[in-house]
Amino acid sequence: MFEGWAQREVFRFVSGLGYEGVEIAPFTLAESVAELSADDRARLRRDAEKFGIEIVGLHWLLASPPGLHISHPDESVRERTAAYLKDLVGCCANLGGNLMVFGSPKQRNVLPDLSPKQARERAIKTFEDVLPAAEAGDVTICLEPLTSAETDFVNTAAEAVEIIDRIGHPNLRLHLDVKAMCSETQPIPAIIREYAPYMRHFHANDPNLRGPGFGDLDFAPIMAALKDVGYDQYVSVEVFDFSPDPETIASKSIEYLKGF
Repeated sequence: MFEGWAQREVFRFVSGLGYEGVEIAPFTLAESVAELSADDRARLRRDAEKFGIEIVGLHWLLASPPGLHISHPDESVRERTAAYLKDLVGCCANLGGNLMVFGSPKQRNVLPDLSPKQARERAIKTFEDVLPAAEAGDVTICLEPLTSAETDFVNTAAEAVEIIDRIGHPNLRLHLDVKAMCSETQPIPAIIREYAPYMRHFHANDPNLRGPGFGDLDFAPIMAALKDVGYDQYVSVEVFDFSPDPETIASKSIEYLKGF
């Protein structure tokens, strides 16, 4: 969203609007987080703290480096993917974050040589490989259901929870995204209430790919449901349409949400 901005300037600007935290897409920092030195990570964390901003965690985890996939038929690809997810856990912890949103639709699609069941079993093994490192780093991996237009693997909260229950690890929880929930048959408040015990993180956006309040979706019942279930974690503004500009998106989104 803030492409071309120095991270320090992002922290300064959003702090002035009243935001308390940011999520970082690691590919915006480097192709691989292995390229980020301990000094780089410490400097980024200090810059955020200077402006009273918490680096909440990471999202869009596997956009780079190329060739990663959680259920690839080639075991070496899955091993490399698990190794990089562990690298991300370390980076997230270094930055002060404690969650990683697992979306990455292209890196989880069911590949042509696999059945949905085979893809699920391989993905589960990949997560199981990573979760001990996540627990050691106090980082929660948040599995994000996405629409069928984005991926064919985990499209509903129910499907995500099935995997979470199957693995049964406290560091694997549910992420809910408003845009994605709009594609489900249940109303969004009902999804929130049903799956609240699993929910660890939340993205606020409109199905038109813009920020909350930039479309026709009424967030009043959504925010009421979050309050009703006692949700006390971050509500994070995430957009995919970056018009008209980051300043307007950030300022109008928080103004709209704070109205609730």
